Amino acid sequence: MASFSAQKASTSLSFSSSSSMSRWKYEVFLSFYGEDTRKNFTDHLYATLIQKGIIVYRDNEKLEEGKPIASGLMKAIEESQYAIIILSKNYAFSKWCLNELVKILECMKEKGLKVRPIFYHVNPSDVGNQRESFEKAFLKHEEDGKVREEQIKEWRSALKEVSKIRGRHLVDR
Repeated sequence: MASFSAQKASTSLSFSSSSSMSRWKYEVFLSFYGEDTRKNFTDHLYATLIQKGIIVYRDNEKLEEGKPIASGLMKAIEESQYAIIILSKNYAFSKWCLNELVKILECMKEKGLKVRPIFYHVNPSDVGNQRESFEKAFLKHEEDGKVREEQIKEWRSALKEVSKIRGRHLVDR
């Protein structure tokens, strides 16, 4: 079933090539929480996009050796035409994912990055209002002495913003 959903999701996201394509290193940047979706939905979506000839950036497989992971990810976001954000149950538990999300939305505003969220077994309103697992994730972040209050506000704002972007809502059938 994940294969069908990934196929359907990639078809409905409609990517258009343009003459400015040369300015992008990647056509699509995938943001996802690995433990939730890597071995199922994300792998199927990635394979479907590659099969269609779309140049996709997926986590650390294309990071240059010797470069810091964070700067490599941020650069890949900046060099992408689209970002597909796969918001899953545990997405907000990952500081990496939340920082990617903030950068993606920044690039959407400043560079015209096209953003397509996929709400994978989560309700968009739970994402935006930080309910259910998203609420639990923020309780954990708030208890972490290394996370600044300003950072938490930025993450909350980003989740609220992405929840309002039209995307795909995939649930078990």
